[in-house]
Amino acid sequence: MDVKREFEAIVKTAEKLGTDASNFMDKRIASIIISGNRVIGLNNVPGLKLAPTTLEDGVQVDMEIEENTQIPFPVHVCTGYLEKKGYQRVIFNIRVKRNAKVKFTAHCVFPQAEEFTHEATSNVIVEDGAVMEYNDEHYHSDAGTIILKTTTNAVVENGGVYRNTFHLTKTRVGKLEVKMNLTLRENAVGELVSKVKASKNDEVDINEIIHLNGEKARGLAKTIVVGLDESKVNVLNEAYGNAPYSRAHISCEEITKGEKVIVATTPILKITNDLAELTHEASIGRVSEKQLETLMAKGLTEEEATELIIKGLLM
Repeated sequence: MDVKREFEAIVKTAEKLGTDASNFMDKRIASIIISGNRVIGLNNVPGLKLAPTTLEDGVQVDMEIEENTQIPFPVHVCTGYLEKKGYQRVIFNIRVKRNAKVKFTAHCVFPQAEEFTHEATSNVIVEDGAVMEYNDEHYHSDAGTIILKTTTNAVVENGGVYRNTFHLTKTRVGKLEVKMNLTLRENAVGELVSKVKASKNDEVDINEIIHLNGEKARGLAKTIVVGLDESKVNVLNEAYGNAPYSRAHISCEEITKGEKVIVATTPILKITNDLAELTHEASIGRVSEKQLETLMAKGLTEEEATELIIKGLLM
């Protein structure tokens, strides 16, 4: 397949996730498109540098946002694989320098993959006063045989803000392992959010970890998972209060539908400074009967009402 056809195929799939394809052609918008172990599209903008390196089985990209720079449009990162079988590894090293501000819109698209493993590692540093947002959405094939392993290691320095959202709700999951490890310094703010819909025999493991290492640091770890059919879901969320006046909240909501679904959630809260405050809430079960009754009273069937509630939960 030539580069043009690869580009078109990946972008067309990304559009199914709501991406405007024109963003990849707009020179005002920073973007990178990866197919297998090749970069097939790249655009830098003032204040931001995307520097890719080809690996034997993937790509490494060093991303740097200059000090005091505000990137006006979201940076588009699209990772794709168009073959049915294979292995892909991506490494993103991201540094947002002092008082800079940037938002990333990332898409991972594997529309034809049947026997495929994707491993992604993101190493993030958000310097003093900087703000970074990273929205990561996935589109897989319906084979359900993909293995996806994604690891994020983020450090947010004094007064920085970091938000990371992971979505895999529109297609089969396959086997998913998500690990987010967040360290917050003084007055830093961090949010980790994962939303996943598992069906058939999908397997999901999610581990979100927050280390409150600076005074007045604030963190949130939020997980929403819908488990259907015979899927297996395990969520482990952790928070460690190591500094005075630091606060973190862990939230896990899991909806089940199917007699063979196995769902588990485990919160771990540990304080090493008695001025820190950690809280958590968790719920596992079927869709609320009250919500079902309300929608069914408006003319929806139970199945339609259930789907509508699940869709709203995962948006």
